[in-house]
This record gives sequence, structure tokens and C-alpha cells, in this order.
Amino acid sequence: MLRPLPVPAGEAVLGVLPQLARALAGRGDALLPHAAGSAPPAALAPGTPLADGEDAEDDPTAVVVATSGSTGTAKGALLPAGALRASAAATAHRLLPGGPAPGASGEQWVLALPAQHVAGLQVLLRSVRAGTEPVVVDLSGGFTPAAFVAAAAACTGGHRLVSLVPTQLVRLLDAGEEATAALAGFAAVLVGAAATPPALLERARAAGVAVRTTYGSSETCGGCVYDGLPLDGVRVGLEGDRLTIAGDVVARGYRGRPGDPAFDLPAGGPRRFRTDDAAVLADGLVRVTGRLDDLVTTGGLKVAPALVEAALAGDPGVAEVVVVGVPDAQWGERVVACVVPAPGGPVPDLLRLRALVTARVAAAAAPRQLVLLDALPLRGPGKPDRRRLRELAQGNDAAQGNDGDRPVV
Repeated sequence: MLRPLPVPAGEAVLGVLPQLARALAGRGDALLPHAAGSAPPAALAPGTPLADGEDAEDDPTAVVVATSGSTGTAKGALLPAGALRASAAATAHRLLPGGPAPGASGEQWVLALPAQHVAGLQVLLRSVRAGTEPVVVDLSGGFTPAAFVAAAAACTGGHRLVSLVPTQLVRLLDAGEEATAALAGFAAVLVGAAATPPALLERARAAGVAVRTTYGSSETCGGCVYDGLPLDGVRVGLEGDRLTIAGDVVARGYRGRPGDPAFDLPAGGPRRFRTDDAAVLADGLVRVTGRLDDLVTTGGLKVAPALVEAALAGDPGVAEVVVVGVPDAQWGERVVACVVPAPGGPVPDLLRLRALVTARVAAAAAPRQLVLLDALPLRGPGKPDRRRLRELAQGNDAAQGNDGDRPVV
């Protein structure tokens, strides 16, 4: 049976820990986390039995996590108890000295993400494995540096850990010495859900923050690649440019979608998931260049938004940036830079940003339109809403000019 699990905000979320502990042990119904006060996704058929192939007696499905629906269609990743345990164990082994065994003292997490999504849910599951209670940042009124500083001060564990999204890291570093010092007190600060600009990583590390980039998805029990290196037991590969992930952390499929081509079970091998991300593998490291459907084809050439974003993030006038492509009569698609200006920095200028990208990436990748925003629109756990950004760019036809000299929107 797939049982809905309402997940409240604030410290009330600690009330779901006993249910998660049973699920992690492979006991009881499969759980469908969803935000308290809202209905669980009807498309995942809550309250009905799991179908053939969606469960296994020797390794029951513990949790079904609804994806954030970047393609517009929400899906439910079927996560076995064994996959969740493997993910938590591999994370502890990577982040902590000696990789503490379950129940070892000293590992304590701060929950600063919504726990109905996989990244926040994993903070609770890792806490269950560690036998410790996480400290909760109340997000009901939005994320604030003050609330994070208070949560960090309430930690009692010897090895403090937290998972954030890039926007949260930016806000904390911008908030001043107290928030930065709180961050620097963590054994590891995981940053994921969206690409983290290299300039932001350099800034955090220069401030003494033990920041670790993570890559993963609901289909892989969350983060499974840290700083480009797969966790123990995780194998990565390529099908063309498409990144594939195999190992015990992979979901057994999607709820109600038997035989989905995103998953397969190679003969004699572990489960494998075909992501929607393009990547490059070099020297044992994974470099994700963006979603396959986010690649911008401009003037007949393909541009990876992540490479352009990394270049633009080095401009002192840029606090946050997302690059998208929109239809263009001349170029097929034009590259658009959606920028949140840096407080106190120089006003972002399209010609200056074009020159920066031309020098660091390629002339074809240089943005032909600049959209200035007070904040990036987000979806799910801190992921930029690229669909909304495309709409904003397309809604400003006056910004379209010739030869790349397009005014700011």
C-alpha cells in the first residue's frame, strides 16, 4: 500500500521520524511524502497497493518520492529500503572521518530544506541512521540567515552537517560575519539541486566553509556524486552525451509506469538510470553540463548553459545567473542571461558579459539578451524555474535587436 505521509514545516517535522525509521528498516507501507496542508499527487494513486514490479519482498519499497516535474509531468520514484540505506551509508563514509557506523555518536544534521523533497528527506533518513535528532530551520516563512544561525547554534553533535541549495549559500555569505562563521562550523556543507557557480564555491571556501557540491536526483536517492566523484557503489557512464547512473542507490522505477525506458536492469548488474543530463567524464570525475533539453542551439551550434553560467558568475556585478534559450528568427535560438545583480557591484552590462563569455567559453555562447531580476523564480527545492525564465525573456520582444546588441530587459 502507498500511504500518504504529510510532512509539516518547522520542528513538527520531527514527528515523522518514527515512520521513516520503520520505512528505512523495510517495515510497513510504502510512504508518499507530501507537504502538510496540500493533497498528495493524485497521479501517484495514494492509498492503493503497489503494482507488480513496484515492490519486492526481500527489499520492500520504502518511499515513493514525487519528482519536481521539470518536464511538466510529475513522476514517483520507487525507492527501496536497501537503496536508502546504501545512500546514507555511502554519504557517511564520504563525509565523516572513518565513516561512522549506524548509531555512532557525533553526526548531527541541520534540516534547511523541505523534507517532502528528496534532499530534505535524506537529511531525516541520515539522522535516523545516525541515531541523532536533526535541528530544524523553520521554512514556513521562507529561509532566513538568522534562522540558520540559530539552528547552527543549537547543534550539539561533534560533526555538524547541512544540505543547502546555491541560493541559500549566497544569502548566508551575503548576510555577514555571523552567518559565515556559522557555516564554517560545519564538517560539510552540501550544495546541490542546481549548478553551483565556481566563483561561489571559491568564495565559500575562502571563508573557511567546507562546501561540497552534490549531484543526484529523486531517482538516485538524492546526491550520489560529490565534488564530481561518485559515492562508493555508484557507477557512472555515458550513452552519447547522456549521463547514466547505476548502483544500489538507484530506484526500481516509476510508480504506475512499468517498463519506463529511463530504468533498466542489465544482466548480472545493478539497476541503472538514464538521466536527462548531459555530462563529460574525465579522470574519474563527472562534469554535468546541463539538461539535454536545456541545451541551446544557436546559429547551428549547441551551447551548454552551465558553461556560460560559470563564466558569467565570475563577473563582480552578478550574484546569481541562469542561462536559457528562446526562439529567435535570426539565430534559431538566442542565448539569454537572467541575472540577479550583486549588491554593491557594478550594474551588469550586456556587452561586458558578452566579452566575458567570448573569452572564457566561445563567441557563439555569448548572451544576446540580458534579463535583470530581483530574484530568480524557483521550483521544487531551490531549482531555477527555466520555463518561467524563458517566458520572461520572450515576453519582452522589445529586447530583440540585431547583431547581438540587445538592450537589457
